[in-house]
Amino acid sequence: MTRIRVTAIVAAAATLLLSACGTTEKNSTPETSASAAGPVTVTDSRGKEITLKAPATKVVGLEWGEVEMLVSLGVMPVGVADPKGYGTWVTAAKLDPGVKDVGTRGEPSVDSIVALQPDLVVMEDDRGGALVDQLEKYVPVLVAKGSDAKDNLGRMRTDLNMIAKAVGRTTEAEKLLADFDTALADGKKKIADAGAAGRPFAVADGWKEGSTVSIRMFGQGAFVSQLGIQLGLTNAWTGKTDEVWGLGQTDVEGLTVLKDPNLHFFYNASDDVDVFADGLAGNAIWKSLPFVQQKHLHRMPDGIWTFGGPLSAKQYIDQLVKTYAV
Repeated sequence: MTRIRVTAIVAAAATLLLSACGTTEKNSTPETSASAAGPVTVTDSRGKEITLKAPATKVVGLEWGEVEMLVSLGVMPVGVADPKGYGTWVTAAKLDPGVKDVGTRGEPSVDSIVALQPDLVVMEDDRGGALVDQLEKYVPVLVAKGSDAKDNLGRMRTDLNMIAKAVGRTTEAEKLLADFDTALADGKKKIADAGAAGRPFAVADGWKEGSTVSIRMFGQGAFVSQLGIQLGLTNAWTGKTDEVWGLGQTDVEGLTVLKDPNLHFFYNASDDVDVFADGLAGNAIWKSLPFVQQKHLHRMPDGIWTFGGPLSAKQYIDQLVKTYAV
């Protein structure tokens, strides 16, 4: 766990302690769902009950998947970890220009968060208990699971509904999930009608250190992999992956197991660092791979977040359907 420096912010902390379970400011967002109701009690991924005097309106988000969910629910966060990076990698739910930067996702600034006097912080459980303990001295913290390779689509629903309850936007959550289900069902039908059901795919991203290109594969349980599988496609990558994110690592030689000429290979490079086009352009093994030779190599449009919520998921579904239902 990265070390986070905490300094005394007496005035802000004192004010926040008086209003930690709700804000006295007028809610500038339209009243929807239970936005005018209260109190609200939510059980987060830790099994901990968080009680708020009213649904949260001043929220800080420390991971982009949950930030996307907040924005898509109609709640613009007052602070976000690395909002510039969010703008690069997530286009499904854009941030307002006035959202404050509270540090990096790996090391958010507790000082900056507390200074905003939020009535809720939303984060993921892989950030560690030390950060939660520090924040909970000043503000309620809602911890989302963020990923679960055993059931990532079910996990997404649970996280969204949990956040929606905390911010009084359960009706909006129901609509988001209904629209997502419709997109999934329509996409599956289009792929089946095109005779592409069962076709193989693979998803990856990568990075380069010196002359070495490392490739991160999205296995069966990864979020975007689950989208492809639910569309009726087959993830051809069966290598070892972790239990939380469903991600595994390989190199260009490891990709030689992807032999099916019908396989389509998808990757993201939203930061314009394209290791597949640039780092492997002259690699003989890479050029020999069937999906490269068949021109079945797809750089996804910039800004489709592979660890997002329903709106990013719909963007990914659209790209898969465009590829296979032709």
